[in-house]
Amino acid sequence: LGSATATTAATTTTVAASSWLISPSSATAAAAAASSSSSQDQKDKENIVKGYNRLTYFLDNWEDETTICKTGQETTFGDICERTPVKVMDYLGFKSTNDPLFKAETTMLRLKNAVPGDREVDFYDAVDAYSQNAEEASSMAFVSSWGEANPGGGKDRVRLFLERSKKNVVASRDALRTVMDILDLKP
Repeated sequence: LGSATATTAATTTTVAASSWLISPSSATAAAAAASSSSSQDQKDKENIVKGYNRLTYFLDNWEDETTICKTGQETTFGDICERTPVKVMDYLGFKSTNDPLFKAETTMLRLKNAVPGDREVDFYDAVDAYSQNAEEASSMAFVSSWGEANPGGGKDRVRLFLERSKKNVVASRDALRTVMDILDLKP
């Protein structure tokens, strides 16, 4: 009797499992998953384009975006305006989870299935270049924020590291453009 009950339970489980595999609700779930994946791909593509456009704007307006002028208030050295690296981290997506470039490497890698086979190496090289340069830009921006406070530092040190950061922002933007070209995305 014990083995008959076990066989019946196993058969019931097998029938229930196989019924689930071919049920209309599982087909609906599969369609919903495909639709969700498609909408995620679209959102990822839009974020890459938005991020690229924001970086282009940032670079075109570098001086204005990385300078803060305090009306009616002088800085430590009597200047009204100071260079600030905070915008570098903002535009690269390191300051907000709502930024289009927040975790951009992950976003780009989710789109790997849309990459033509003959461009896979270029795609992964561009993703890697973006990631390395974005991290380096953020690091240089952080270092520049301490340029005046360090012994022997001054406004010239802030500018030096901020300009080094700019080179990495340019390389990050260019890597995004390569990814966009491979995925046939327009700015």
